[in-house]
Amino acid sequence: MSALPAPFRFRDSALITLALGRGAHNLRELRDRVAEVPVASLHHHFFEGLLRPSFDDPEFRNDFALWARDALRDDVLAERLAVLDPFDLPRDGEALRTALLELLEDRLAEVATPPAAPPGREFRFLRSQLVVFDTGALARTPEELAGAVADLPRGSIYYHFVDARLRPPRGQDDFSHWLDGWGERGAAARQRLAAIDFSFGSLADLREAIASALAGSPGTAAR
Repeated sequence: MSALPAPFRFRDSALITLALGRGAHNLRELRDRVAEVPVASLHHHFFEGLLRPSFDDPEFRNDFALWARDALRDDVLAERLAVLDPFDLPRDGEALRTALLELLEDRLAEVATPPAAPPGREFRFLRSQLVVFDTGALARTPEELAGAVADLPRGSIYYHFVDARLRPPRGQDDFSHWLDGWGERGAAARQRLAAIDFSFGSLADLREAIASALAGSPGTAAR
């Protein structure tokens, strides 16, 4: 009989956000800044808004889409940015930049005058450092994992389900990776987790969907 996996260790996370000192007042400047900022900044604006206290489950989930809608008043661009899914791209870092640049350049070619933000509404590029710490909590079986997820803090959900998929080389959430070690006992839960799309809803919604998937139902954030 093969050895059982080591217990799952729950971790929590928080963001330390840093300003890059770069901004954009209009669509052309946004394109230019996207071409030069670190990839970590693009990741921040696509994913890490989930961890900000001000997050309010907006219709458009990344910061670029929100700015296009609210500051540029360009609903066409906002909708295109909103459907750009970084998880559909190669995880080499630059693939996200390339896809974003292509989208922005296509829109620039369509408009006679690049839309501009009103004074004081420029896009400010940020990056962040994710601080991770051990909560001391463990799950020793798939059943214990399912029972614990519903009470996890938002930072744990982000670290184990969103950030984990960005960490090379797996591209897989931590829960599914751990359940791999349980063979058939974890197979059904892994399939349900794979159907969850983080891009819809808040981290609280994600927590509910993950708990449902682990407990045996698809949850509310399935594709």
